[in-house]
Amino acid sequence: MKKYLLLLSIIVFPVGYSSAQTLNDGLMMQKDNFCTGFIYMHDQWTEYWEGTRKRDNGNIGKLTTQSLTWVGNYGITNKLNVIAMLPYVRTNASKGTLAGMENIQDLSVGVKYNFFVKEWEGKSRFKTFGIINFSTPISNYSPDFLPLSIGMASTNLSYRLTAFYKLEKGWFANASAGYTWRSNVELDRPAYYNDEDETLYLTNEVQMPNVFDLFISAGYLKNGLQVELNYIQQNTLGGGDIRRQDMPFVSNKMNFNKGGILVMYYLPPLPELAVRLAGTYTFSGRNVGQSTTYLAGILYTIKFSGNP
Repeated sequence: MKKYLLLLSIIVFPVGYSSAQTLNDGLMMQKDNFCTGFIYMHDQWTEYWEGTRKRDNGNIGKLTTQSLTWVGNYGITNKLNVIAMLPYVRTNASKGTLAGMENIQDLSVGVKYNFFVKEWEGKSRFKTFGIINFSTPISNYSPDFLPLSIGMASTNLSYRLTAFYKLEKGWFANASAGYTWRSNVELDRPAYYNDEDETLYLTNEVQMPNVFDLFISAGYLKNGLQVELNYIQQNTLGGGDIRRQDMPFVSNKMNFNKGGILVMYYLPPLPELAVRLAGTYTFSGRNVGQSTTYLAGILYTIKFSGNP
């Protein structure tokens, strides 16, 4: 019933006619430059997978999740960036009596390091990156109200490796894989049933399964324009399925495969200002909604040095 609200990337734009930078791409902010702005997300679904069984729910109708996220990226050096994100999230169901939730969600801070570069004649370039990202809840929201909870309320530590290859003419390919460790979460009740073996646990603490994700993209990047197609996969390393006719549980296995498109452009009158439009569609999953997601953002880069 609940699309797992995992924000897989932090979207920020480096200076000049480069490209947008995220934790899972092969692009870097230049030294002493800071990019900041906001990203709006609109996600909705009416059908979901209860385990592997696809269905809808008249008590939910259409589930809509919206968020407005502040993002910031600072170039400590040309090879070392710090990226932060803080979203405000709101959920709503079109039918039934369940009320939506809204609040500040999780603060995320990541460090991205470009540890290898190989360049050939003709300016073809191959780069690899290591990323560590930390996130933790900022507000005291409840994760025990899925599918209307605004998040999972766990503290997370993610490790990621990325490889990026770009031709002189602007065509590129990118692959990034990550592993996320998630802390236990606490419920506002003294006991719960485990999804996997129906065991009654006389505690409010739930052990959260860790997560593996994969991001692959390919497209064109040159002269202030980026157009790409991408594929996103998430696999939860444990957890059970939603029980028949029941609400989702915070430690459910939540897997999905998504396809998407991204278009970015730097505005010629003001090259420090960039706009971003993107969309994704969930074409298969387990214990998640078959969601359609749209994103739009505008960001501005501030130069604290004389970098071009």
